[in-house]
Amino acid sequence: MKRIMIIGSGGAGKSTFARQLGEILHFPVHHLDAYYWRPGWIPTPNDEWDNFQEKLVQEESWIIDGNYERTHDIRMKQADVIILLDFSRWITVYRVIKRRIMYHGKTRPDLNENCPESLDVEFIKWVWNFKKTRIPGIMEKLMEYQDKKIIVLKSPKHVRRLLDKVKTIGVGYFREGENIS
Repeated sequence: MKRIMIIGSGGAGKSTFARQLGEILHFPVHHLDAYYWRPGWIPTPNDEWDNFQEKLVQEESWIIDGNYERTHDIRMKQADVIILLDFSRWITVYRVIKRRIMYHGKTRPDLNENCPESLDVEFIKWVWNFKKTRIPGIMEKLMEYQDKKIIVLKSPKHVRRLLDKVKTIGVGYFREGENIS
């Protein structure tokens, strides 16, 4: 149970959760946005992106946060634990707007340098519709990986509860703990 994949809508808190979990477990944390976006918001080409992830998931232990649905399988095949943050659209949109205000003109810690925080209508629509347009496909994809420990967290309260349990039990929680949803 040394490879943990975290997915969910923008604004769900994937990067914060990954960082907190990494501090507790002492696992390396990889924020996919920091690798994908080059300075100036230039995307990594698909073949290079796929190769990068194929190498990354071979590490002995990791926590990787980020969606990038086209490459879910690369991470899901190697993950021991898959955590989906499935929060309400009100929480995620609020957090995206709050994040934009907090990091106005700055680059977030989970992004590459020279990628200042930005927000546009298309991204807000994507976050707002994530539960309706993306969650069904993600849940269908997760059915292909029933041999993995899959945890669906529906609220920030569930995230805090999981972090508290991992603080108490450690990585063994993922072997023996119940699914929180």
